[in-house]
Amino acid sequence: MAVVSSKGDWFVSSCSSTLIAINLKKTRDLFVFDCAKAEKRIKEADGDEKSGGGSDKDSDKILAFAVSASGKHVALTDDHKRLVLFSTEPSWHCISTRWVMRRCTSVIFTQTEDEVYVADKSGDVYSFSVLEPQKPGKLHLGHVSMLLAVALSPDDKYIITADRDEKIRISFRLQPYNIQAFCLGHREFVSALLVPAGHPDWLLSGSGDGTVKVWHYETGQRLQSIDLNQLVILDDANLDTEKRFAVSRIISSPDGRHIAVQCEGFLSVQLFLVDAGTEVCLKSAEKLVLPHAPWDMTFDSQCHLWVLLENEDVNVLQYQYSEENWELCDTETPELSRVTEALKAQWNVFKGSMGLESQYKHLYKVNFDNMASYLQKKQERLEKESKKRAAANGSKPNSTEKRSKTESDTGIQSTG
Repeated sequence: MAVVSSKGDWFVSSCSSTLIAINLKKTRDLFVFDCAKAEKRIKEADGDEKSGGGSDKDSDKILAFAVSASGKHVALTDDHKRLVLFSTEPSWHCISTRWVMRRCTSVIFTQTEDEVYVADKSGDVYSFSVLEPQKPGKLHLGHVSMLLAVALSPDDKYIITADRDEKIRISFRLQPYNIQAFCLGHREFVSALLVPAGHPDWLLSGSGDGTVKVWHYETGQRLQSIDLNQLVILDDANLDTEKRFAVSRIISSPDGRHIAVQCEGFLSVQLFLVDAGTEVCLKSAEKLVLPHAPWDMTFDSQCHLWVLLENEDVNVLQYQYSEENWELCDTETPELSRVTEALKAQWNVFKGSMGLESQYKHLYKVNFDNMASYLQKKQERLEKESKKRAAANGSKPNSTEKRSKTESDTGIQSTG
């Protein structure tokens, strides 16, 4: 799985064990970081390793990364349980390598860029200092199931966490044991979270149930629910209407006017216009049909939409909003040329991630028909008991037959 993000002047992508950074404004050398060559953890005592330390069996695959709002910092975490922090100014360099307790699923910086938060597969959220890059992480909160996404409110007041059990929890960042609200209503795991630009009181969530919901997260009130079956699937007669799919990404343009939604397994991106003046928060706009399967997407600082594709020849598309429509940008734009050429030069990094199965495949609920199972077992039990009775009747008379015979004999004797 390849992931992209654009903040400041940088277009950053990760795939497998490699992070690639491309400057959109200037012709500069690529920054390439390979986790396979990163600092290794010094082996500790066996007991410490088992409690969450490194292991030779761990791979170097990047599990999540984040770029700070200004683009000055980047953090990644990998399968080897490293948390690597970078500074992009005056040039890219690694600030620190620290270690997390469990494999992480999501990473995010605070708006003040003084801390980075990571959510892991065991359901915990840790914070790590950016200003003190060697300081160990601090545990903030935990869920009872795997965390799939974490977000922060624009004022850094709340930590917003989403898990496999459909729950979205709003907790105070400085006192995370205090829960402000829950946003409940999804029927499958919550796979994407976003507090959109320009609307700091909204939360957008995407799920394996194929819906996007808009919340007033501080109260837990649901403002809107959008069934993407009506937009993504039913518009295409060739697609299977019974197919389950998850929302894999929700992003907002920097000006807060547009929302883009990507669903796994579909060659399209669904766009919405933000309409805060009515009861409908998001108004369905266009569906961008793509020539190849998309990996990920991002908005840059100029509100251009970038879509990373699973194709070496056409590896990325750039769209701009003009006259109330999204248009494909000219392939000769300097920014697009820099990104396209850089990705082609590093395409060996991406080859192994082409055509992979859904990352959400094992997260869906497994439905059991308990009544059918009960009735089947009951029928088997009755048949077994019937066979036992039949076998017993064939060898000797049962008590009812004995009683009837005795009564008959008694009656004959009394008559005589």
